[in-house]
Amino acid sequence: MSEGTLQMDQTIDNVEHDAVTRKLESQAVRNFKVPETTIKNLKVMLGIGALAAFVGLVFQRENLWASLLVNAYYLIGLGLGAIFFICINYVAASGWSVVTRRVSEAMTGIIPIGALGIGIVLLAGYDIYPAFGEEEHLTGFKALWLRYDFVLVRAVVYIAIWFYFTRAILTNSRQQDHDGNRSHTQKNARLSALFIVLFSLAAWLSSFDWIMSLEPHWFSTIFGVYCFSGFFSSSIAVTIILLVWLQKQGALNGIVTDEHLHDLGKLLFAFTTFWAYIWFSQYMLIWYSDMPEETNYFIVRTGTVWGPLFIFNILLNWLVPFFVLMPARTKRNMGILVKVAIVVLVGHWLDLYLMVYPAISPDTIKFGLVEIGLPIGALGLYGLVTLKKLSEHPLVPIKDPYLQESLHHHQ
Repeated sequence: MSEGTLQMDQTIDNVEHDAVTRKLESQAVRNFKVPETTIKNLKVMLGIGALAAFVGLVFQRENLWASLLVNAYYLIGLGLGAIFFICINYVAASGWSVVTRRVSEAMTGIIPIGALGIGIVLLAGYDIYPAFGEEEHLTGFKALWLRYDFVLVRAVVYIAIWFYFTRAILTNSRQQDHDGNRSHTQKNARLSALFIVLFSLAAWLSSFDWIMSLEPHWFSTIFGVYCFSGFFSSSIAVTIILLVWLQKQGALNGIVTDEHLHDLGKLLFAFTTFWAYIWFSQYMLIWYSDMPEETNYFIVRTGTVWGPLFIFNILLNWLVPFFVLMPARTKRNMGILVKVAIVVLVGHWLDLYLMVYPAISPDTIKFGLVEIGLPIGALGLYGLVTLKKLSEHPLVPIKDPYLQESLHHHQ
């Protein structure tokens, strides 16, 4: 390569670096303002959800508690998936994802609200849990584990762990914006390593307590991993949607590039396939062993009116993302990537719906105002909370030691 060509390449690199630097110093990055139209639309959605909740409270309480459980667990899962993503990047000393981290941090703001929804279900809607009123039908350790007061205590412990570590990690991240001290990154790496262990235990056990206990005589040892795979892939999908939306708003254009979206697309592809692997493992082992106390769960969901939704669930959560995202070019196409992310989010909601509703209504599909209105309201609430968090801090960790690596990330 000639000396002139090298100088030209260096000049181009300097121009690009200066452009990125000016972008990082711009008002849009340091103080993002959510469009008023977006806020109004989200408030309308929240109002629809509130109306549906009121109707359910007056006329369809069992449906209300079931729908609230689905949507609260959905929301808390999105927040937990986001903090888990942050933590694995800290532990791995990963630099590429730094410019995406503030989106993940904002997504964790929904954890307390999702926890509140779970608390309402456990305190006011506990009638949907047979174990809480029929301890005499359970024996041994299961009877002890599903004691109502013990379930409540564990719920407080799970939520306290998630809230404490999330707050500590986010505080260090944001403090680094002010002093630029590298020690904040080191502290977060240590906190993240510990949190991943505690998170795994809490997420695994909470899925047993809040979802599996709807059918207390059924059991699956990998149910917690199955739930994790669903909400982590969904949190990646939301991250993609928010980053593309912020690019279109002009806030992260030139900072988050096709390279970052490509990596997120690969993660979405990988974890939807992981979801399918765990789904198949759970189904195949139960089908093969053919034990009555295990098979009834799938008999209800495949041999009754729920059968078509059972198949549709696999289509949304694995087949569509697998085949669409297999080519590299589709993972670099924002339009396709966002559409697949939306499919995954709808699929995850359907997956939770199929976990909860057949347990309370094995012979009838319940899908009325409550089941339609509450998800709309949950989406509006999630949008309001997440976008508010995004507007409170710079959209990029401007003094993170790995920022330059992330800005110049290439495959």
